[in-house]
Amino acid sequence: MEQFVSYLTIFLIAVFVGIEVINRIPPLLHTPLMSGSNAISGITIIGAILTLHTTNHWIIQVLGFIAIVAATINVIGGFVVTHRMLGMFKKKD
Repeated sequence: MEQFVSYLTIFLIAVFVGIEVINRIPPLLHTPLMSGSNAISGITIIGAILTLHTTNHWIIQVLGFIAIVAATINVIGGFVVTHRMLGMFKKKD
């Protein structure tokens, strides 16, 4: 139970810090920074997979699975937005 509380604390701090960081980015810079956030989400995916591998507690496994799904959606969305942004700079024939 003590380990769960520490994992939950880390998760809640990460959520709070993530929200604060994203809210302080000006809208003009948000799209170019999406490709950088893909790397951070990739790290989140790896961390969640490693956490799922080392624990047997079902609540931690559920939170890890949610983290993997959310980070994967963020990575895919970031690539889509970056691709669309780069498409704006292509020469039109």
